[in-house]
Amino acid sequence: MTENKILSLDDAQKQVAEWKNEGNEVVFTNGCFDIVHLGHVDYLEKASRLGQKMVVALNTDKSVSQLKGPERPINNEYARARIIASLGFVDAVILFGEETPLSAIETLVPDILVKGNDYTIDKIVGADFVLEHGGKVETIPLVAGYSTTNIVSKLKNNL
Repeated sequence: MTENKILSLDDAQKQVAEWKNEGNEVVFTNGCFDIVHLGHVDYLEKASRLGQKMVVALNTDKSVSQLKGPERPINNEYARARIIASLGFVDAVILFGEETPLSAIETLVPDILVKGNDYTIDKIVGADFVLEHGGKVETIPLVAGYSTTNIVSKLKNNL
């Protein structure tokens, strides 16, 4: 069933339009979500509560490598997409290979754009676009001490 939540951008655009026509507010967030941990789950769950439907845009393997280095991702994009799609509060997952999710944001025109509070609204890609289209931009407090980078580092130090 979770595979049904993994959509192309075109299919996601149609789905988002349908949700909006039904009166749902659509939340959008993005990230690598390489090794899913408590911080990710907490963040995504809190973000999903801001609206009725939630779209998560995942970086492709190539874009994760460009952002995080040649040893990343740990989990490939298919595995990451399936894991995120399995979360009950996630309604759709898309992949994007660009440096930023701006094209996806402009295509889907979410009602609410969300990032962690390690970003300020003026630094959130797509914030201006969402605000110009009547949407909201929110930040979610992150759970301290949880990051994929820390987990990878711990694993390397214990080998």
